[in-house]
Amino acid sequence: MGVFGRSDARAKRQKRVRKKIRGTSDKPRLCVFRSARHIYAQIIDDNTGRTLVEASSLSKGLAPKIGRNGGNKKGAALVGASVADRALENGVKRVVFDRNGFLYHGRVKALAGAARECGLEF
Repeated sequence: MGVFGRSDARAKRQKRVRKKIRGTSDKPRLCVFRSARHIYAQIIDDNTGRTLVEASSLSKGLAPKIGRNGGNKKGAALVGASVADRALENGVKRVVFDRNGFLYHGRVKALAGAARECGLEF
């Protein structure tokens, strides 16, 4: 195990990717994390270190809609749509997508696709 309980390979990937992907106030970073049961997304301005918008399969507004589907593509799509809607309400239209070392496949791809359909540009 490596940093913060992550595997060493994943920690190295995150560090390498984070050097290239930086969120600014003009174009913040949409960061995705997935676990076996849930998926989380947040939009971060790295200049100020603030999380502007967040959504997850555990969010109070989403949990009843998602139910037990937090760990599948349907749940990921609902989280992606939710984070996109909240971002547009806060005036964020363009983001940099950070898949956080996860493959762009399955739930990560479903979340990104739903966010794009709802109006986020990346």
